[in-house]
Amino acid sequence: MSLPLEPRVFPHQVDQLGLATDEALAALLDRYPEELFDINAYSYDDEGQVSLETGARGRADGATILAEIKAGRLWVNLRDVQEAHLDLWNPIHEAFQANMRELGIKPIKTTGQLILSSPGTRVPYHFDAAGVMLFHLRGRKRLFVYPPDEAHLPQAEMEQVIMRTTTEELTYRKAYDANAQVFDLEAGQALTWPLYAPHRVENLEVFNVSMSLDFQTWETRMTRGAHYANGVLRQRWGVTPARMGRTPMAARAALWAASLAMKKANLVENRIKDYERSFELGADKRAAA
Repeated sequence: MSLPLEPRVFPHQVDQLGLATDEALAALLDRYPEELFDINAYSYDDEGQVSLETGARGRADGATILAEIKAGRLWVNLRDVQEAHLDLWNPIHEAFQANMRELGIKPIKTTGQLILSSPGTRVPYHFDAAGVMLFHLRGRKRLFVYPPDEAHLPQAEMEQVIMRTTTEELTYRKAYDANAQVFDLEAGQALTWPLYAPHRVENLEVFNVSMSLDFQTWETRMTRGAHYANGVLRQRWGVTPARMGRTPMAARAALWAASLAMKKANLVENRIKDYERSFELGADKRAAA
């Protein structure tokens, strides 16, 4: 079975394990591997457009970082929870697997990131190139989930994100909100949505803790590869690909196989990788200063 055609909310009890208290989070921030630690600061204009500044943790201890998150517009990601924080990963993954069985979905790969975010923080309009289930552990978070159609997510723009020639943020217009489904997540709830559905997030004036679990199935893996191949065909040879919704799975599988060869041939410049490299060099210079 494919991913759900509509967003779905599931209950969970991971929030009751005491893993999102101030004490537990400060201790976790102290010991979390620095290479898996991202700190992001967002600012917004009158139209709701978002600008992002990414910084390094420096030498701040866990309690200081936690206090800064609570006080500002910060979004801290602790990546690869499936390797670095098994005490949280194991119960969440167990709940996730139960929900997937209910949906009839068989994931082949799962990863997780723990998200600590300031009161009032907003995350820009974007989509994820994988299936997602968001487990909410603390606070209140509002999610706007939009239809994954051409009007809200043009296929050409999607292809650029999947090829990593641009970031996940998309062109956003306030008029889109008329077509959004809105969910106010409380601790103890998990939300999943259709593959590639654009969404944005607003914290409801309280400190929030969530874990985003990304997953792949064979269907999502082939569909992602098909989008990559279509993007290369469009960008390098001016081909206008068929809409993915009209592309049968056998054709997606062929495009996925083609995408593997395209990646091996380095036909697309990975601009996200170049950005990450330039940021790492800048962080090294700041640390040396």
